[in-house]
Amino acid sequence: MPDNPVSSPLRQRMIDDMTARRFGEHTQRDYVRAVKTFADCLGCSPAKASAEDLRRYQLHLAKQQTSPATINQACSALRFFFKITLDRPYLTRHLAPVRGPRRMPAVLSQDEVARLIEAAPSLKSRAALSVGYGAGLRVSEIAKLKVSYVDSGRMTLGSNAARGSATAM
Repeated sequence: MPDNPVSSPLRQRMIDDMTARRFGEHTQRDYVRAVKTFADCLGCSPAKASAEDLRRYQLHLAKQQTSPATINQACSALRFFFKITLDRPYLTRHLAPVRGPRRMPAVLSQDEVARLIEAAPSLKSRAALSVGYGAGLRVSEIAKLKVSYVDSGRMTLGSNAARGSATAM
């Protein structure tokens, strides 16, 4: 993450801590933003925060209908900030992850699957969709499939097919 010329020493220390741990640029940006948002809500430096401030902030996020993923990201950022940057891990012990709603996956009917495969533009695409659906493969696994992975005698895929390895069983 590029250094911000108007960065406070505390922010720079957090960025340095994340860089030392090889956090990605996007993670660094999101963590810095989460700590800044917390500081703005607190009205002072986050270094002056108490465990009660963290609890109130998490409650504030929940009351604002903030998504569980955003709350969890903020908690992870604050946990990193207090544990690593400030070396005050005891403040974060009550930051709990939030569970999101569990949604059932969409399951296609046999007719829908047949129509999907028939709609493929080429024989190669139909074969890839058929094999992927039948074997329960992800798109990335289908893309890495090789003819050598197919054991047509046993009607199976080699054990390394899902990983895209060069050697088949």
